[in-house]
Amino acid sequence: MEPVIVVGAGPVGLALALALTRHGVPVVVLDETGGKEEVRPARTVVLRPDTAAFAARLGCAESLAADGARWSAWRTMRRRRLLERVAFAADGTGAPDRDDSGAGASPVHLPQHALTRALRAALAGEPLAQIVHDSRLAAVEQDDKGVSAQTRGDNGTWWRGSYLVGCDGPRSTVRKLLDVRFPGRTAVERHAVATLRTELPWPDEALLHRAPARHGGGRVSEVSARPLPGGVWRLDWLLPPGRELVTPDALVARIRDSLAGWAAEAADGSADEGAAGGRPHTGLVPPYELLDTGVHTVHHRLARTWRRGRAFLAGDAAHLLGALGTQGLDEGLRDAENLAWKLGLAWHHGATEDLLDSYQIERRGAVAARLRAADSALPLLRDGGAVRWRTVLPGAARGRSTLLTDGHLGRGPLGAAPAYPRTPLAAPDGLPGETAVGTLPGAPVVDVPVTASDGASVGLRDRLGRGLLVVLVAPGTGVWDRRHWQSAGLMPRLTDAVGALPMRAEILVTEAYPGAAAHTVLVVRPDGHLVAALSGVRPDELAACAEAVRGGANGADGAAGRRTTADVPAQGGGPLDAVAEPVGDAVPVDPPGSSVLDSEGD
Repeated sequence: MEPVIVVGAGPVGLALALALTRHGVPVVVLDETGGKEEVRPARTVVLRPDTAAFAARLGCAESLAADGARWSAWRTMRRRRLLERVAFAADGTGAPDRDDSGAGASPVHLPQHALTRALRAALAGEPLAQIVHDSRLAAVEQDDKGVSAQTRGDNGTWWRGSYLVGCDGPRSTVRKLLDVRFPGRTAVERHAVATLRTELPWPDEALLHRAPARHGGGRVSEVSARPLPGGVWRLDWLLPPGRELVTPDALVARIRDSLAGWAAEAADGSADEGAAGGRPHTGLVPPYELLDTGVHTVHHRLARTWRRGRAFLAGDAAHLLGALGTQGLDEGLRDAENLAWKLGLAWHHGATEDLLDSYQIERRGAVAARLRAADSALPLLRDGGAVRWRTVLPGAARGRSTLLTDGHLGRGPLGAAPAYPRTPLAAPDGLPGETAVGTLPGAPVVDVPVTASDGASVGLRDRLGRGLLVVLVAPGTGVWDRRHWQSAGLMPRLTDAVGALPMRAEILVTEAYPGAAAHTVLVVRPDGHLVAALSGVRPDELAACAEAVRGGANGADGAAGRRTTADVPAQGGGPLDAVAEPVGDAVPVDPPGSSVLDSEGD
């Protein structure tokens, strides 16, 4: 069978290609560049815990540790007052030091070129992968057996693949060749960006400093500071609407005002409004070395469909977002993780329409919800409007600043890892043995300690990406020798049941899982979402869950009579399209030659 063709060699395309090889699928990556990364210190990415763990499983753990920074805490300030401080464990990965809620692991902040370089290095060692540089896509043709892609350039030729995925960014050639519309809003936010080496009063702590408009009028002033290794910081200032030029002198003035304001806080214990850009500051400016600058423009767009037959869209080719602390690359990596195991099943075993359509239904639905939340919150958080914001964004009653903190830290409607409650791959209704646990079906599982059949003691999420996971909750097994509990109790029967499943699966054992009784069996998808929790070992119901994950039928023959939704917008599209659709033709994303940094995704 032909390889999967991945168009685009940014972080999302490289991650997808790596994930596919881990599922035993050969890939060809068409890269229109020469394979060298542009080093831009001002172009950085923030990975939430789930996407950082995904990148680590793909072979980027060393780069995340060496090139990335995990924050010791996050500060949210309003004018002169500290509103919230979320402290993480000393290594940035453990339980938070906070009384009112759990922050989970710290995000990882690193330069995008470092992440891309690490992904390229990992892919170069994969025998199933081929990267073809200087290959610009010119045409895509497909039939019921596969996809053909024509490239131009030094390596111009026709390529034949089983599937094709466009990960080629905001101006995606794949999307245009598939005739997929990309409606949305242009320039919903603009930020002046500077990366500099300096000392701030809060080493290793990230900061959001806001100066809201007074008396309900005007615009909010806002600056964020995120640390990187080596005493380097990325600073982002929210700019007023419009396309006015940010001059070097104006940017230097912002840098000096912010640094002086924070230095004044360190001296007298109160933040100065000037640090957030509200007014000039006349205090002493600490020394700094300016490394890079830019203007980052955030667009909100969502492709009408993410699948046309055997061709798919992922990353910035499918969606653009980034306002209020949301991270476009996070969603792009979730696209890659979601699609990789499904194409792996399709490549090895054949695919139903439900399996292939589930990518769009799950991922487009999740991104649409994220965009709806951001678009609803933007005028209320930024413009100081008089609308009662709690009625517009349900569940955000903790306050505007806490909502923004959630967006930056990957929590709540603006940032939390998504659940897929309406997936077509759900377990059959009415399973007699299904039981409730602390995780709802379709939601990401908790990363509890588990023991594998090879004796390894790891986190549950460390075993993702290898097939279905079947987790037995067995209190007390941690103190037993593995040779004893593997042959005792439920294990022999569970081993036989898992061995008979129609797809690759691994048995794991855990001492406890939130809300689960002893002998509960959890069925977990390759991307870490719960399929079902069963009370005890139930071979027939385990098999039914596995069939559901495969799309509800055996291979392509089972697709007969199923509705094909590849060309229909997922989740109905209505409310989001009403928000995102521009009047008339879609305004193009910044034209070639513009000086802005596009959505910092792929």
